Amino acid sequence: MAFSRDPLDSLVVPDGTEAQERDLVTDGDVLVGGRATVEFGVRGRNVLAGEASEFGGAIEADGDCRLDMWCDVTGNVLVGQDAYIGERVHIGGELKVAGDLDIGDDVEIEEGFEANGWIVIRNPMPTIVFLFVYLKHLLLIGEEDAAQRLISNLVDEADDDPEAEPLVIPRNATVGDDAWRVSTPATIGSDCRLHGNVRAETIDVGSESNIFGSLRARGDVTVGEGTRIHGDLTTRDGDVTIERDARILGDVSCADLELGPDAEIDGTIRADGEITMGTTDREIE
Repeated sequence: MAFSRDPLDSLVVPDGTEAQERDLVTDGDVLVGGRATVEFGVRGRNVLAGEASEFGGAIEADGDCRLDMWCDVTGNVLVGQDAYIGERVHIGGELKVAGDLDIGDDVEIEEGFEANGWIVIRNPMPTIVFLFVYLKHLLLIGEEDAAQRLISNLVDEADDDPEAEPLVIPRNATVGDDAWRVSTPATIGSDCRLHGNVRAETIDVGSESNIFGSLRARGDVTVGEGTRIHGDLTTRDGDVTIERDARILGDVSCADLELGPDAEIDGTIRADGEITMGTTDREIE
């Protein structure tokens, strides 16, 4: 495992994720980078948010919830296990924790809080920061084997439920009904139902998904089998691949375009390069 890899270097929407009326709902964990804005509420297994993240609704975590300092949550925070709430966090509703609560200074909870376990008021180091500091110390003193064992243990814990891929929202991203804006690559899984225009470096959409908005990228865009895009598909410099039975209800603008069998485009096609249709070698220039 590479130490330099950034776990928040792309937008990842796992299979089966739905943007419902008020909430973004997924079966796995929710990881939100620092200073990201999520205009929905979120519902998932464990919810972890970086410094100064904002949520426009409630947070419901079946497992643990960790909100770093200066986070802002408009609605309630409901936690099925333990919660860490960093200093100067604002919660517009109530906080309910089934397990232990570790809470920092100057936290504002407008409708009060309750926890069934221990309540500790302090400013502990966030878990992620502690792990990085500990790893750095091990490497500095030459304990590379111990550092590798620590990482291996963390990976094993993360792989306990390998089918539940986390929902990852990169730092400084904006996610809402109007648009999903990130400056990183975006991967959207299969059987997803999302609202909003997706803006990213590159975009890869899985099969049988419904995106009620347009796709716009600087690089390549792939639309999976049977997926519906209820808007335009535009890329500045990249190629577009639209797989079998997929449908674009708007216009398509790209460099090269590859259309799978029975793929449909309702609007205008603007391709600076080649257009390949079906599984044949036929090309239209």
